[in-house]
Amino acid sequence: MLSLLSPSSPAGKWLGFVTAIWVQAICGNNYTFSNYSDALKSLMALTQLELNNLSVAKDVGKAFGLISGLASDRWSTSALLIIGSLEGLIGYGVQWLLSASEFVLYRTGSTTWMNTAVLVTCMRNFPKNRGPVSGILKGYVGLSTAIFTDICTALFSSNPSTFLLILAIVPAIVCLTAILFLRETTPAADPAERKQETRFFNVFNVIAIVVAVYLLAFDITGNHGHILSLAFAVGLVLLLATPLLVPLYSALFRVKSNSDIEQVKEPLLVGRKDSPAKQEPAEIMNVGIKQRPLIGRITQFLK
Repeated sequence: MLSLLSPSSPAGKWLGFVTAIWVQAICGNNYTFSNYSDALKSLMALTQLELNNLSVAKDVGKAFGLISGLASDRWSTSALLIIGSLEGLIGYGVQWLLSASEFVLYRTGSTTWMNTAVLVTCMRNFPKNRGPVSGILKGYVGLSTAIFTDICTALFSSNPSTFLLILAIVPAIVCLTAILFLRETTPAADPAERKQETRFFNVFNVIAIVVAVYLLAFDITGNHGHILSLAFAVGLVLLLATPLLVPLYSALFRVKSNSDIEQVKEPLLVGRKDSPAKQEPAEIMNVGIKQRPLIGRITQFLK
């Protein structure tokens, strides 16, 4: 089973796409500045102008995505993910200590490395389905702010300090996990495999829609009690784990196909003593002569 889930196997390729979804679901953290900007302003005694400068630096940092794009042609997916996770970890980790704009700029650059790593790799792995790949992954980026905000609200009552800690640690953990599974692999070579890819991407689209509706339902229903909030957080985590069903199905389908092939390869005439393959050439010739007497006599006469 472990070999079937290796990055080079079909199921492993889908497992890599699932980890790419998780990376996108946590890399929209640069859109969450408003969640903790008031606390940052009070904690660091910033003026509104200084806070605005931090917000501008946050947006300028995304312009450095050009560097990650150029690096994607020379460096591996793992290298891009490591850089993105370290930038986010350091940037968010020091943000509560320093109010210098460059740290916010450095921190927001982390998302460009994450986005580039997963988008470029998945488009190379699924060249015939670039539209669905881009739509699904960018859709989860859009949901990432709601995912972070709602989970923090459910578990930590929107504590800004805890929110920043999660933004520093969780993306780094998810990216380091993705390094183990997200690799460039051989694209689909036959029409049957490409057709299966289309079906799987339809499943991913449905799951993304369900996640979006689930988040929307939680946000529009107003205040929630602690128990209900915890139940929501557990349900959201389960929904984010649902895409794992695709690589699991692919692995089980592969095992069944291999079993069927092994059964077909078994010899059909095992144990047959009178099998023609075990007869001597002379015996086979005699059988042929008995079955065709006229041809046999002519052959003997010519000899």
